[in-house]
Amino acid sequence: MLENFLPRAMLKARHNLESRIKTWKNDWAIVYDILKGKDNSSFGWDEHRQMVVTEDAVWNSYISSHKEADQFRHNSFPYYDQLTSIYAKDRATRKNA
Repeated sequence: MLENFLPRAMLKARHNLESRIKTWKNDWAIVYDILKGKDNSSFGWDEHRQMVVTEDAVWNSYISSHKEADQFRHNSFPYYDQLTSIYAKDRATRKNA
């Protein structure tokens, strides 16, 4: 019902914000799984460049079964630390998953 009282521009902004938050959460989950996933100890986090790092052979192997991770091979994800403080507490751990 709130939509009846909000100007159209505010509704559009709300949709855009919700969409951006959903994208950040999905991207964060991909990076989190790369860094914290089972048998992924070869991956590391470069604080300076704000990106996932590992050897090319490890990336190639991982991307062959996790196509969505390819976007983070050469691109930074500057909000990882902040989003981890928001979303990690809601993420199931191995023992509770």
